[in-house]
Amino acid sequence: MSQMRERNTVTVIGNKRFTWDVEPHDPRLYTPAEIATPVHGLEAIDDEVIRRYNEDGFIAIEDAFTPEEVESARQGILDLVAGRVPKFDCIEFEAHAKEKVEQLQPEERQDYVRKLMSFVKHEQRLRAIAHHPKLISVLECILGVKPELFQDMALLKPPMGREKPWHQDNAYFDIPLDTHIVGVWIALDEVAVENGCMHLLKGGHRIGPIPHFQIRDWQLCDREMLGRPAVAVPLRPGGCLIFNGMLPHGTPRNNTNQRRRAIQYHYCPAGVRKVDPEVRLGAFGSEGKDV
Repeated sequence: MSQMRERNTVTVIGNKRFTWDVEPHDPRLYTPAEIATPVHGLEAIDDEVIRRYNEDGFIAIEDAFTPEEVESARQGILDLVAGRVPKFDCIEFEAHAKEKVEQLQPEERQDYVRKLMSFVKHEQRLRAIAHHPKLISVLECILGVKPELFQDMALLKPPMGREKPWHQDNAYFDIPLDTHIVGVWIALDEVAVENGCMHLLKGGHRIGPIPHFQIRDWQLCDREMLGRPAVAVPLRPGGCLIFNGMLPHGTPRNNTNQRRRAIQYHYCPAGVRKVDPEVRLGAFGSEGKDV
């Protein structure tokens, strides 16, 4: 019999991890007051666009990556999910996949995946995107120094897939609070309001750390976000969102029969060292001890 143990919100059975089930969110949390206007291509990011990034906390970019690069990334994700990449096991499946995951074909299996983490060192196609020369050049302009990749992940939102509640990414990182962290979120499918595109609190990165709570996830309190005027960021495959790690953001439930797959990377200035978790907890709240 497989050994089972509870670790926070994740059940581990054998060598597989299954995340918890959660209640549906209040749809009023994601009522956009504005649709983001993207620039076209990483080459379009100039001083004026970076000024807007500093003001708003984000840049939306269409056609940042080619169709070939997008398809390569999709295949990389599929190979990870299918177990074709030796030594990679950083996958969290949805709880309802416990009884069936071993019987699923790879194409089906990805619709039961919640999250993949730390795949860059295992998957060269996804590593190539993380270190794409045009992307790195933009990040260097934003940060003013050489960027360093310190986290990589993918949140897959299958048909009817769950919400990722409102949060600030910096709440998850044991990095000095004054560090400029930049997230890069890349659409691998058509991303629309209906299937769970990113929603942002424009300019919210200037608020600073906001307390988070363990509710449906490690997240901002729903009361904090209800009624806030959000910006929605629909994107075509190959589009990306570059945003400040302190910017409040979230993605609602996918209410369609379309997949909404995305990969995400986080960068900070090269050479930044981690700090004690108590520094992060003091700013964002003690319920995030093990996230």
